[in-house]
Formats: sequence, C-alpha cells, structure tokens
Amino acid sequence: METKRVLNGLHVWIEIVLLVTAVALALALLLATLGAAAVTAVGQSARVGPAGTAHSFEGMITCSRCGAKHQPALDHSASNCVRVCVHGGAAFALIDQDSVYLLDGDLGSLKRLAGQRARVIGTRTGNTIKVASITSAS
Repeated sequence: METKRVLNGLHVWIEIVLLVTAVALALALLLATLGAAAVTAVGQSARVGPAGTAHSFEGMITCSRCGAKHQPALDHSASNCVRVCVHGGAAFALIDQDSVYLLDGDLGSLKRLAGQRARVIGTRTGNTIKVASITSAS
C-alpha cells in the first residue's frame, strides 16, 4: 500500500516536470519565431533605403509578363514583344542580374528603349521605380 502511494506521488511529479518542459519548449519556439520575424523585417526595411532618394539602376527594359524570356511564338524582336505585351496590359519592367522592378514613368521614353539595356534614375519603393530619367546604357 505504501509503495503504491509513493509510485502515485512519483507519477504526479513526473507529469509536472513533463508539463513544465513542454511549456518551456513552446515558449522558446515562440521567442525564436518572433526573433526571426523581427530580424527579417529589419533586414527588409534596411534594404529599401531612404525615401525620396534617387538611385541609378541598370538593366534590360522588358515587360512584367515576359520578363527576360520573350514569347518566341510572337515571332517578334525583344523590342516589339515588349511593346505588344505593354499594349496588352503588362507593365514596363527593368531586369538586372537578380531583381525585377516595375517602372512608373514616361511611356514614350520607356517604349523608345523597350528591349534594350538602359540606365534608369529614379526612386524605388518596394519593387517599383518611379522613373526620373532614362538613358540607353550602350
């Protein structure tokens, strides 16, 4: 009888220790997740740069639909493909080595350099560049 009471008491203590361990692990996981989210958010805002500051970007003027690979079925050059896609509702885009930026600016200047390498000076907000000026990169 005495052994049974000791085992029941021991069983209760084991359950308490397991419960406290599970709660501690859950809190540690929650804190790690919140910390990772905070580091990611700080890293994202640090890359954007100061608002209102114009920067220079260089890359290929293309469309948001085709990107770097134009439709071979259209049987057009890259310049014509970009113009056709933009006329169909796509947006002008600038593609550099690893990023795609939508371009917001003078459509005449963008159409003139469609499918060509260009240097864009403008203000970036997220993945959109408000174009201040655009020139051919070649």
